Amino acid sequence: MKRSEGRVLTTHAGSLVRPPAIVEARIRAHLGETPDGAALDATLRREVIEVVRQQAALGIDVVDDGELGKSSWITYLCERLEGMERVTLGEKERASFSRGWPEQERFGEFYRVYDRYESLQWLPDTPSKPRYEGNQSDEYLNAVCNGPLAYRPGPLERDLAHLRDALSAVAVEEAFVPVVAPASIEIVRNRHYPDEESYLAALAAVLHEEYRRIVDAGFLLQVDDAILPMQRFLRYGDRPLDEFLRWARVRVDALNQALEGIPEERVRYHVCFGSQNVPHTGDASLAEILDLVLAVRAQAYSIEACNPRHEHEWQVWEERALPDGKILIPGVLSHATNIVEHPELVALRLQNFARLVGRENVIAGSDCGFSQSWNSPRVHPQVQWAKLDAMVAGARLASERLWP
Repeated sequence: MKRSEGRVLTTHAGSLVRPPAIVEARIRAHLGETPDGAALDATLRREVIEVVRQQAALGIDVVDDGELGKSSWITYLCERLEGMERVTLGEKERASFSRGWPEQERFGEFYRVYDRYESLQWLPDTPSKPRYEGNQSDEYLNAVCNGPLAYRPGPLERDLAHLRDALSAVAVEEAFVPVVAPASIEIVRNRHYPDEESYLAALAAVLHEEYRRIVDAGFLLQVDDAILPMQRFLRYGDRPLDEFLRWARVRVDALNQALEGIPEERVRYHVCFGSQNVPHTGDASLAEILDLVLAVRAQAYSIEACNPRHEHEWQVWEERALPDGKILIPGVLSHATNIVEHPELVALRLQNFARLVGRENVIAGSDCGFSQSWNSPRVHPQVQWAKLDAMVAGARLASERLWP
């Protein structure tokens, strides 16, 4: 993995707002239309080539395919795993998954409005949109593990081929592929394995194959693990911190099992506190989870770092040393607000981290992805690109100051 030698490199957390052609195809599929496989593949290839070109044109150094080929950052595995599928859940099962943590009770009126509108706010106009009334939560609720897990490589190989084609036409430093961690896909309901331990072990085993294929294809592997920090308030909000940490250590061990034999210098580990534009008053602190993060067998750690609830936590690195050989990818862009960061602010954030962990050990990134599912864009697409442009400009300013 390349370091920031001579200048601050730039990247982002992975998911980008899906273009209208992809949204239209997804809506039609949700409405029950059978897609033309060849036409869909051609559309996807064209859009991946374009989204990589746009990243490179802005000056992003470490790019990806925007996750355009995935339904969401979690349930894409329904296409890649035997034994995992989408189903229609009953009201009782759906209700058991609904929010019920203290923040939801404190901000109940807000959450009722937010849940109604969050997914469709920035969807582009498409021919099918007036008939589509779904929201991104369907992607999470309607997935279950119904049988023994086994890997189907076809969809991954398709995505890798499209990304490889796109990279042939641009000049960038590296490319990464984001995929899910065992702790985060574990949120998909288990109806097959006898207990949590066996389900988690099966997930680690089958994800190892996905991880290995990505690295063997020559790409950096990014493992996304938003659910692990989120469980501090989803599952353990009213319980002692030690209980959460014991639960989380088992999940980190499972991830390291899935990473067994994969060179650390090919791995990025991304954590956030949930991508939703909500109050986040129940989040874990970075200090509480940092030991867990650094225990993952990765060279780079992509950590949410610039939203109003967590930006002050850059100061954690005044007391904690970044382990030798590691790289920090702090979020210097927020994915959850349409306010575009000023390049001077981006530069200041990068300088703060560089002063504490070393300039060569910092790569500029975003807090989280800009669209965790095809139908959950967090910002308008024009704003997304303006933010990434501001990050590149800010990294350039920081580089001039850090390497005078």
